[in-house]
Amino acid sequence: MDLEAVAEITRLKHRYTRALDTKDWPLFRETLLPDATATYGEHLRFEDRDALCSFMEITLGPHVVTEHLCGQPEIDVIGDVATGTWVLADTVIIPEDGMLLRGAAFYHDKYARNEAGEWRIAHTGYERTYELVISLADLPSLQLTSNRWALGINPQTAAEAAAE
Repeated sequence: MDLEAVAEITRLKHRYTRALDTKDWPLFRETLLPDATATYGEHLRFEDRDALCSFMEITLGPHVVTEHLCGQPEIDVIGDVATGTWVLADTVIIPEDGMLLRGAAFYHDKYARNEAGEWRIAHTGYERTYELVISLADLPSLQLTSNRWALGINPQTAAEAAAE
């Protein structure tokens, strides 16, 4: 087993979810090969990186709070390609729509090395084990007590400040 490749792919998947949740779209784009495909559930399919990144940036913009937790990776490496299965637990909060979504799924990914020899996602997608949607009106005591997007924090500025 190529443990170095497994570690690099694990870090790649963590960057992917961190980029989603911090809305760092340049970093999200960087995790994907240009011809990367994606299939999320039964209805969302993307045939390249540009289509996927555009959809994510619009759909998961600053009006949406997300949390994507991936773990328990099962990664198989064969040369310069690999496959991975991950468990996903996610939360999506859309305050303006009064909606809370919770779900779980299994990601089924394919990875390949790019021209520079770095691992990138060639395909990503998940199959839901469950998904539930709750109206925030049904939770009268719920308070969103911290929301970096409501504070107007720019993900690029935050990433640059953290790097200093």
